[in-house]
Amino acid sequence: MALPPILKNNLRLPVIGSPLFIVSHPALTLAQCKAGVIGAFPALNARPESQLDEWLAMITEDLAHYNARHPERPAAPFAVNQIVHMSNKRLEHDLMLCVKYKVPIVISSLGAVPEVNAAVHSYGGIVLHDVINNRHANSAIRKGADGLIAVAAGAGGHAGTLSPFALVQEIRSWFDGPLLLAGAIATGGAILAAEAMGADMAYIGTPFIATEEARASDAYKQAIVEGAAADVVYSNYFTGVHGNYLRPSIRAAGLDPDNLPDADPSKMDFEQATGGAKAWKDIWGSGQGIGAIKAVEPVAKLVDRLEAEYQAARTRLAL
Repeated sequence: MALPPILKNNLRLPVIGSPLFIVSHPALTLAQCKAGVIGAFPALNARPESQLDEWLAMITEDLAHYNARHPERPAAPFAVNQIVHMSNKRLEHDLMLCVKYKVPIVISSLGAVPEVNAAVHSYGGIVLHDVINNRHANSAIRKGADGLIAVAAGAGGHAGTLSPFALVQEIRSWFDGPLLLAGAIATGGAILAAEAMGADMAYIGTPFIATEEARASDAYKQAIVEGAAADVVYSNYFTGVHGNYLRPSIRAAGLDPDNLPDADPSKMDFEQATGGAKAWKDIWGSGQGIGAIKAVEPVAKLVDRLEAEYQAARTRLAL
């Protein structure tokens, strides 16, 4: 099945910059789009909820002006992440704003709901749903999602435990639609490897934390630059859903990263997780690919590096 135009036109690389809680905001999203990769942010990052209207107006207008000035190299589209979970009391409000601004791509997480898909389809948008196993993938497509994001072992933030090889091959055994892969992808060679495995695109988050445009503290960015895979801890303590976090930030919060208790998933409250005492502003998400990140740099420079590495890998493999 061919990719829909929105996932291939105006892209320098087959990449979506994954929506980063707390970190992603209009400046980062716009920089990603203008650099030639799809930029994304979580709707919940706009606080109070009225700010989401402002953000969507700003991004839509800015990209329209940019494209008018650069018809030879228009920006990539953008995406908004919606948390489809009972603890997200803003879902209906935020989804209606996506409809109002005709957000090209909506990324749904933590629940597949047909009504969300129908709302996005009503204006011609597409929905990509992130999954950590084949069962969730089947459910998402049955409920009307257009494509899937396979979140494999090693991905930053909420992540699964399956090998990317296993997860992609199981999904590809029955699904020929848009498929993205997430999990420790931090180089251009890894983007090409994702395609070789059967994914259409790479879903990259952690490298964008260490960019000048990211809304992360200097300490967080430096921890990404200095860190390695061994500094990433997998736990469900902070949100009720398992995810990967930086060991130094857990220690700084007065916790033992090697002895975190298990949380009760049934008591998950995503609103509290992103805005309360255990917020991700203090506990830093990170993928296992951080060993490839050597400096804090502008988004444009990061994408330049990824593209050079991607082309070098193609040349090396004579593709």
